[in-house]
Amino acid sequence: MARHRHLRPFASAMFLAPVACFALAIAISLSALVDARDGHPEGVIQGAAKPAASAAKQFEDFDPKSFVNPTTIDNKWMPLTPGTRFTYDGKTVEDDGSTVPHKVVINVTEFVKTIGGIRSVVTWDLDYSDGELVEAELAFFAQDKDGRVWRMGEYPEEYDGGKVVAAPAWIHGFEDARAGIMMPAGPQPGTPSYSEGWGPAVGWTDRGKVDQIGRTTTVPAGRYTDVIVIAETSASEANAEQLKYYAPGVGNVKVGWRGAGEKTRETLDLTKVERLDAKGMAEVRAGALKMEKSAYTRSKNVYGRTTPLEQGPGAKTQAAK
Repeated sequence: MARHRHLRPFASAMFLAPVACFALAIAISLSALVDARDGHPEGVIQGAAKPAASAAKQFEDFDPKSFVNPTTIDNKWMPLTPGTRFTYDGKTVEDDGSTVPHKVVINVTEFVKTIGGIRSVVTWDLDYSDGELVEAELAFFAQDKDGRVWRMGEYPEEYDGGKVVAAPAWIHGFEDARAGIMMPAGPQPGTPSYSEGWGPAVGWTDRGKVDQIGRTTTVPAGRYTDVIVIAETSASEANAEQLKYYAPGVGNVKVGWRGAGEKTRETLDLTKVERLDAKGMAEVRAGALKMEKSAYTRSKNVYGRTTPLEQGPGAKTQAAK
């Protein structure tokens, strides 16, 4: 999809989504507000920043020399520890007003993939609509020496009736794609928007901007304070924003929306964070390798030009080709 409107790990697949020629106006710091569900429609925030035209650059400057230990992702707002599973539950509102149950499961695998010379952490994400798997994704992240988390690319598969109907992959270094920032090192309101990746071949133009800080947010997984909100936009959808709430030491805990142009009106809450046992990790390992095998077949010009997944530092390369 030109803009993946499902939850993107901290994007989608995600999610998750943002603009090449868009930037949000000055963000508002709201230190004492309670969850947006209190007094407003679920997931909708009133009185926050509105999008405004800007000459924001299409993609971020990427310097491979700025990555020293890229697979240690310990950014306060987006830690990615291998063996962690995040489960989100919510709903999507259809055009006719009906609601459809929605679930997203994000697995931080033990695999790494080298992209643009940078070893990147791999997540395997599963997206369910009304109990049916509608999308799965391998996504790649790396942290630079300043603490910024970069999205190095992704390989998604979209399903209809169990069959793959699309696989719009974009990976840094192929078909003019460029890595983007998924989380700044020290997010502050009022700072410029940033590209979350640039994949012109598949219409990936996602941008993020710090919208709010100091929030208190309650979801089934717990009550979180000092939460920041990132507003994401996409060039393909005017006046539409996906709002992602990040709690310190946890990561993405909630997804909401804002804007008259928002079509899916998706809301998701973190319901569980768990450390996988040996059996769970074996299942994740098998699922990720199976998807990589499919990726080499379906995305020969992009994924097919990457080196295979490796299982952790010093592990032997997994033969997926």
